Amino acid sequence: MPEQGEVIAERYRLMSLVGNGSMGVVWQARDEHTGRVVAVKLLNADRRSPDAVAQMLREGRVAGRLRHPHAISVYDVVEHDGKPCLVLEYLPSRSLAALIAERGALPPGVVADIGRQIAAALAAAHAEGIVHRDVSTFNVLVAEDDIAKITDFGIARAVGEGTVTDARLIVGTPAFLAPEVAAGEAATFASDVFSLGATLYAALEGVPPFGVDENPYALLQRVVRAEVEPPRSGGPLGEVLLRLLRRDGAERPTMAEAHKLLAAVAEGLPLPAATPKSGTRLLLVRRPRRVIAMVAGAAALIAAGVVIGTVVQGDRPGSAQANPTTTTPATACDARYEVTNSWPGGYQVEVTVRNTSPRGLSGWTVTWQPPAGHTIGNLWNGTLTQNATAVTVTNAGHNAVLATGGTTSFGFVAAGPEPARPAVTCSTAA
Repeated sequence: MPEQGEVIAERYRLMSLVGNGSMGVVWQARDEHTGRVVAVKLLNADRRSPDAVAQMLREGRVAGRLRHPHAISVYDVVEHDGKPCLVLEYLPSRSLAALIAERGALPPGVVADIGRQIAAALAAAHAEGIVHRDVSTFNVLVAEDDIAKITDFGIARAVGEGTVTDARLIVGTPAFLAPEVAAGEAATFASDVFSLGATLYAALEGVPPFGVDENPYALLQRVVRAEVEPPRSGGPLGEVLLRLLRRDGAERPTMAEAHKLLAAVAEGLPLPAATPKSGTRLLLVRRPRRVIAMVAGAAALIAAGVVIGTVVQGDRPGSAQANPTTTTPATACDARYEVTNSWPGGYQVEVTVRNTSPRGLSGWTVTWQPPAGHTIGNLWNGTLTQNATAVTVTNAGHNAVLATGGTTSFGFVAAGPEPARPAVTCSTAA
């Protein structure tokens, strides 16, 4: 057990013990090089192989890629006496679990506000290829100013990284696991969505959706069955939680969609409609291709099999435009570009594509002009091509087919100050 005053990695001086759990101990410490107050988490590794310790260090470095205002930053990853140590942002706060223990069930508005902050951070993590694996009330921190942050990305792993192969280790707090993870499957982005739903359910109801049990294996059996009681509080937040807690991971919203839903509840806005999932779209019968003409004044724009769609002008500062999306009956698709989150030096965008034609579509492309100096580092649910003059996103394989009126979405994280919404063009093969 480290002692007060001990220096970790010849740099981080331990000041006071903050917490002690199954994953390790957390100290408030001072960075002797910068004078900054940090948190040092010394992970338990006494009975683990050198390979497992190396894996934990790799996972910590992966987590260090993420920078988001609602995620606890990983500043450094070091070793001390053969144990991996994470050097983290220090946030004076309490866990959501502690708040629930003190106050009981929290008001829906408070839960929705916490949820949208955490969903924004997790959506950014997913864009980086990071699955958290342990979203729970214990890993959500709430500061005095109601700022919420997700922590413990130190046990997260990047998709495609190696895994810790100790089959005896249950990764993730059992009461908040997704059913597929409790059944032994690998954690995915969809399982993070379920765990966020379970976490917010516990905040709203005062207990997790599957209750609590001193026997973790009995609890896991209940989780596998995924028999969730609808929240007693109901209302829009209850509806959102039931979407997040769907047993089938393919039917859950993405984390970016979850953020949008929770933000709507927090702001008192109508809930966005549930996005049809790709499994449903793939059952659609493709119609014969045809050529559609768009007439503007006396001119007709005809492209063989390709139709140029709606331009989204967006809400620029000082604009009186109430609805930035304009749709004409002749268009085959339109796209709505929305900044869902921003922070110093970066922002996150969700683009919703809608089929406005009377027939099913088998592919789409969205283009816009990038702001000068902005770069897109991560994109999900599409294929990205970009240069200095244009950003082009085409459909992924699973979301190419859209029924009449059907929608899909893609998103990305970009570097640069939050821009005015650009003019976006949607084109599609009919």
